[in-house]
Amino acid sequence: MATKSGVWFCDLRLADNLSHALDGWYTPDGLKELIKRDEVKAHEKLANTPFNYGFELRYYQQDAILATEQTIAGGQREMLLAMATGTGKTKTCIALIYRLLKAQRFKRILFLVDRSALGEQAANAFKDTRMENLQTFADTFGIKELEEQTPDSDTAVHIATIQGMVQRLLFAAENATSPAVDQYDCIVVDECHRGYLLDRELSDTEMTFRGYDDYISKYRRVLDYFDAYKIGLTATPALHTSQIFGAPIYTYSYREAVIDGYLVDYEPPIQIHTELSTNGIAWKVGEELKVYDPRRNQIDLCKAPDEIKVDVEDFNRKVITESFNRVVCEYLAKELDPASRQKTLIFCVNDAHADLVVDLLKKAFAAEYGSVEDDAVIKITGAADKPLQQIRRYKNERLPNVAVTVDLLTTGVDVPEICNLVFLRRVNSRILFDQMLGRATRLCDAIGKEAFRVFDAVQIFDAIQNMTAMRPVVVDPKISFSQLAEELVSVSDDDARSLVRDQFIAKLQRKKRHLSEQSAQDFETRSGMTPDAFIKKLRAMPLTDVATWFTQNPDLGEILDRKSTGSAPPIFVSDHEDQLKKVERGYGKAQKPEDYLNEFRAFIQSHSNDIPALTTVLTRPRELTRKQLRELLLELDKAGFSETHLDTAWREMTNQDIAARIVGYIRQAAIGDALLPYSERVDHALQTILAQKAWSTPQRDWLKRIAAQTKANLLVDREALDDPDLVFKREGGGFNRLDKLFNGELQHVLEAFNDSLWQSGAA
Repeated sequence: MATKSGVWFCDLRLADNLSHALDGWYTPDGLKELIKRDEVKAHEKLANTPFNYGFELRYYQQDAILATEQTIAGGQREMLLAMATGTGKTKTCIALIYRLLKAQRFKRILFLVDRSALGEQAANAFKDTRMENLQTFADTFGIKELEEQTPDSDTAVHIATIQGMVQRLLFAAENATSPAVDQYDCIVVDECHRGYLLDRELSDTEMTFRGYDDYISKYRRVLDYFDAYKIGLTATPALHTSQIFGAPIYTYSYREAVIDGYLVDYEPPIQIHTELSTNGIAWKVGEELKVYDPRRNQIDLCKAPDEIKVDVEDFNRKVITESFNRVVCEYLAKELDPASRQKTLIFCVNDAHADLVVDLLKKAFAAEYGSVEDDAVIKITGAADKPLQQIRRYKNERLPNVAVTVDLLTTGVDVPEICNLVFLRRVNSRILFDQMLGRATRLCDAIGKEAFRVFDAVQIFDAIQNMTAMRPVVVDPKISFSQLAEELVSVSDDDARSLVRDQFIAKLQRKKRHLSEQSAQDFETRSGMTPDAFIKKLRAMPLTDVATWFTQNPDLGEILDRKSTGSAPPIFVSDHEDQLKKVERGYGKAQKPEDYLNEFRAFIQSHSNDIPALTTVLTRPRELTRKQLRELLLELDKAGFSETHLDTAWREMTNQDIAARIVGYIRQAAIGDALLPYSERVDHALQTILAQKAWSTPQRDWLKRIAAQTKANLLVDREALDDPDLVFKREGGGFNRLDKLFNGELQHVLEAFNDSLWQSGAA
């Protein structure tokens, strides 16, 4: 608790600096370094330092760095950067750290990761990335890697795992010296959303009865130990992440990256419906039932004591259904080519389910194609043989083409060739779901990747809509019933007792289904009722009576805390035959492609006057800028409309692959323009411009380059010509230079070209 620290620090050199609690005393050397530092001068230097490094930083990477530097200058000590998977967090991070160190804003930065593999990747990036004058980051600043526990005096970046720092700080050997609180003055945490679900401050009511370690994770203890600024980076901000680092100071989302062309979009999800997934698997009372006992690896036959029904969310979890998986695999075999360069990733429930899917998919491929190589489909899970080696093969070699996994490939794996994701399992976390989708979002020009497909066999898109980032009532599952029962007696105020009662009930709701026969009997003997009846009674009981009841029944918590000695929950084995019922696209509220296109048409017609960029597209397309186009695409995206989804809907409705691009769809919906392939429009516009006058050879060459870039990026304007990410600047172009080539009339040429795209003659 900060207010109980006993050690407080304040830098009095600026009158508005506030004091803050420390976990220990500064060292003399640490104080000397602090006195030497001139923060005002450092920030002046940062403000005047251009982004001239050995690699190009995209506009949003520069914006993220500037936002961080300005936030630090404002005195904020915790900050969060949210950048979508695949948008270059590592490069952003390296450039940010380099700038902060070179400007002498910080002396030593701790770079924290949660896995050794990520630490090794980071170390290689620091060693290989050239910053200035062909010097790498590691040539300029000293780096200590994972195996080094203590930084030297000249160490500028120390890479460590969170687990390693926990060991050094909280579980150090008896004679070991703890690090000083001034050992690092900045901490950067990569993928800071991972695994820290129990971080939170104690609420006011919990202060009265619960200790610090109940809820503050060791991860948070590491961050709070050092007197350092904290910078978290993540693709998926969550409630617990924001509570540590604050709300994001800069966000670059997946949808923005898709619109900017840095990531690929996914087509409307392909929803696979079978008879069993639609209606569930059911057994009537007295019907013969197969039950699998994993401890004995044996199937037992029995009669169903009650009616049993299992819905699709529990397929392959509570019931083994080979028929459902076979039907899905047979459909997938018609949609996937195991010899293709487009790779597929399948998410299963558990290791046994992954084994089943590998076997069924190989058989389905063999039936569809006549034969299939055995290595075309493999399982990559923690239980697989040499999983890290298998991941490298999947990433770097032609085979395997299909990887079947559980959790191992859900995050942190970069395989740009992944073009198909298959969900055969539900997940209960929106963060995890977004991370799973992120496996396929990267560009891959080598195989002409324009979008990726998502096959949904368990209605995960429907289920995920209702998920929130709300915290469960029982935040720490390790809190025992006995502790909760004691607190119901010992706490002194009604707010605290009400909170504990809610937590006791929430924990009992989960536990009641898994009580052993003896524990259930002892519970009813002690409480005089079933768990359900007790929950109802406890909810209605006045708070003063709750304390009295638990005082009189002190051993109820012990009964509920007993480890179950009975059998594991039964796993049913289904012989129910399944068949494919229907396959449809998920277009949000619209069920059919024509519904989606009609909704799009209605949106365009109803907003043609209140979205400025939309008005420009419809009436003055020659004046449209990239900035306006981006704003329009973001507005459409918020309303649920994207170019990828429109392409798919049109293809499904007409069996024509038009590739008309978004402006074509807008003008067709609003004013009835013919829907033509955009490349044809560009070619027509180019021929129109070339025929206008006798251009010089360099002028003709640049007009052809402008046309080629228009096909790729939809629009070329002055900003595009100066964009370092596009071909013009790299090939000696840029607006000012090309304007001289075109005798000062380049702006007119660009407008004429864009106007020609949408003339009636193009149709």
